[in-house]
Amino acid sequence: MNKINIVLVDDHPIFRDGVIAILGTEPDIEIAGQGVTAEEAIRLVSDLLPDVLILDVNIPGGGLNAARTIAAAFPVVKIIMLTGSADEDDVLAALKAGVEAYVLKGVAARELISIIHTVQAGEGYVTPTLAASLLMEMTTTPSKEKHSQPAIEHFDELTDRERTILELIADGKSNKEIGQELFLTEKTIKHYVTNILQKLRVRNRVQAAILAQQKARL
Repeated sequence: MNKINIVLVDDHPIFRDGVIAILGTEPDIEIAGQGVTAEEAIRLVSDLLPDVLILDVNIPGGGLNAARTIAAAFPVVKIIMLTGSADEDDVLAALKAGVEAYVLKGVAARELISIIHTVQAGEGYVTPTLAASLLMEMTTTPSKEKHSQPAIEHFDELTDRERTILELIADGKSNKEIGQELFLTEKTIKHYVTNILQKLRVRNRVQAAILAQQKARL
């Protein structure tokens, strides 16, 4: 069994120990390292090249700063922001930085484990309440609407099949569920999703889903 190697960076020892205790019970998850600061996050990723990095927005040195650096230098590492910040600007900045998942602390243990597997499989995740408010923010704030407009213009590059798949992504369906609905293999769906992300100039399916919802409201 190939284990998912994880680096956890959080400046609250009790919380960090709790997450490690939870993940340590999973046979296919291994904690490769832990740290406290943004600098340590970058060093640990550089040294260990884990599958997944879990970090908080509010660590010393800035979680967003660490995410930007790591996403640029080590794009193979998937980043989960596990934080207490529900600020929409933080969510937007994290997604723009290359974070695959934005999860609020307080998430149930089983759900966190499921999110880790989801991200490792190449899919994104944003806590549903945050995704809804983020969509509202993007569709009602003129400055942000203008900022995302270039990506929306790329919708014309999508084929009919890609548009259908994007709609299903926006509905929250996984690659497996989309494949079952369209009678295609999961591998084929992954190929389509990769093309969709490239055409829309976005990093992950969460960003693509938000743009799809925004497009539907124009």
